[in-house]
Amino acid sequence: MMRHSVTKAEFTAEDRRRGWRTIRRVAPYLWPRNLPWVRRRVVLALAILILSKLVAVITPLFYKAAVDALGGASPSGPEMLGLGAIGLTLAYGMSRLMAVGFQQLRDVIFARVGQRAVRQLALETFRHIHALSMRYHITRKTGGLSRIIERGVKGVEFLLRFLLLNIGPLMLELLMVAAVFFWLFDIRYLAVVLLTLAAYIWFTFKVTEWRVRIRKEMNDQDTAANQKAIDSLLNFETVKYFGAEEREAARYDASMERYVSAALKTSYSLAFLNFGQALLITLGLVAVMVMAAIGVRNGQLTVGDFVMVNAYMIQITMPLNFLGSVYREIRQALVDMGEMFDLLEQPPEVADRPGAPALRVGRGLVEFDGVHFGYDPAREILKGISLRAAPGKTLAIVGPSGSGKSTIGRLLFRFYDVTGGAIRIDGQDIREVTQRSLHAAIGVVPQDTVLFNDTIYYNIAYGRPDASREEVIAAAKAARIHDFVLSLPEGYDTQVGERGLKLSGGEKQRVGIARTILKNPPILLLDEATSALDSQTEQEIQESLREISHGRTTITIAHRLSTIADADEIVVLDGGVIVEQGRHDELLARAGRYAAMWHRQAAEAEEEDGAAA
Repeated sequence: MMRHSVTKAEFTAEDRRRGWRTIRRVAPYLWPRNLPWVRRRVVLALAILILSKLVAVITPLFYKAAVDALGGASPSGPEMLGLGAIGLTLAYGMSRLMAVGFQQLRDVIFARVGQRAVRQLALETFRHIHALSMRYHITRKTGGLSRIIERGVKGVEFLLRFLLLNIGPLMLELLMVAAVFFWLFDIRYLAVVLLTLAAYIWFTFKVTEWRVRIRKEMNDQDTAANQKAIDSLLNFETVKYFGAEEREAARYDASMERYVSAALKTSYSLAFLNFGQALLITLGLVAVMVMAAIGVRNGQLTVGDFVMVNAYMIQITMPLNFLGSVYREIRQALVDMGEMFDLLEQPPEVADRPGAPALRVGRGLVEFDGVHFGYDPAREILKGISLRAAPGKTLAIVGPSGSGKSTIGRLLFRFYDVTGGAIRIDGQDIREVTQRSLHAAIGVVPQDTVLFNDTIYYNIAYGRPDASREEVIAAAKAARIHDFVLSLPEGYDTQVGERGLKLSGGEKQRVGIARTILKNPPILLLDEATSALDSQTEQEIQESLREISHGRTTITIAHRLSTIADADEIVVLDGGVIVEQGRHDELLARAGRYAAMWHRQAAEAEEEDGAAA
């Protein structure tokens, strides 16, 4: 796939735009209007922060005074408070301890603010992902999606804490130290300090901009490798069936090779950045120390001044080194969070209209009125379908693969919106009501029931979380799985495994049926609910399905015609249009498309029975 090549200027402009967008999105979490306790904590953390910086800037003055006192120099500065060398040394130690203590107290106060922001953003992202359309989810790989969310959420707390409590205070401390140099020495010292700071910051930012591009490439390769790993593990059985372990390992290793290549570039560039920063800091430190040494030799400065200059330069060096690493991490956090906010800005394809009312289901009449739809605008799947599922009756939809059977189910549940015509329930266009109420009115039993990696009880109760244990057990009995559950050592507390892999296909289907029974919807959609099962299990499941269909409007999408012979009405689809419609006996008498399908499946069944015999 061709990748668009952007110039450095284009990249920086786009990166800067995304960075400011991310900061704007995160900033409200620091100052929410409806949560005074958050704002109080932010103000208190800032106040303690400023206090800690003031203490940090004063600390070297005690160091200078103690050295001068020990060297016999005339009293000046803090020593005029009447403290001796020992007292000044103790004051110096106490001052250092207070600076660290205030910093830790600041972090403790702010921690709850940061963690709240992490929780809120994670929840917002999780909800948004569930609001995205089916089309988005079937085209996006789960592994890559989870990686984007994981990195983005981790970056939130880091960005909030370091942007507010480190970058700003760092600049404040540097300005205060620069002011001390100007006040205690002369403008030459200030000029050297400012020149060192400017060169260091310029070098750090320039190299980091370059490293961000390398780091983004590394992230992309990491995401790709993670996608392949999760995809392979989710298809564990398929890999085993085809003896493809080595093939999957080679595929994963190829992705990891590209990741390692990008990671090595990241390491090499980091070494270059660290050495460049050390060079600039060392040049500045040596220049100021040489100037101070000349001043001591000429009698203009004391040894305490020389020591204080060194202490202040070290005090500058430490936060500058911190600036380098923090800036890199902030830039990376902005990249990671930018991907997450791109996800948050992905609009749902299917959305409730403003002020949409809830669906009111009375009789449960379902109507498709001239419905047109295509997943791709260039290829229409349904071409003006009109059908009617009468209240309390069963409508069966059959047809060859690709005729549009399953698409009808997806449109009814409103995974997609029709491109023409309308779908109505009791006269209400499903596009005009809330999706939540629509989904509550429809119970779906799919071809392959997917279960949560939890207990059997949890999976059945998922149909109605507020149901009592007695109601859950009653649903299990109705689905004819209660006796099987009791035969298990842990009963309803049995773990089903990821996607329900510890259960057989029939057992999973029964759990899915029990879940739908518990939901108790007025409209039932059976989407080839037994086509993946063996004949014996299919007959047993069909009995359960007939029982739960009683009294409900039921739409059955079927492949095996024997399962829908007793339907109140059968619709035959082919090429996106209805080619036949009627009851089983009527359609057989016409000797048309349905009759041909029926006789062909009957012949196949006889052949299978003969082979088995």
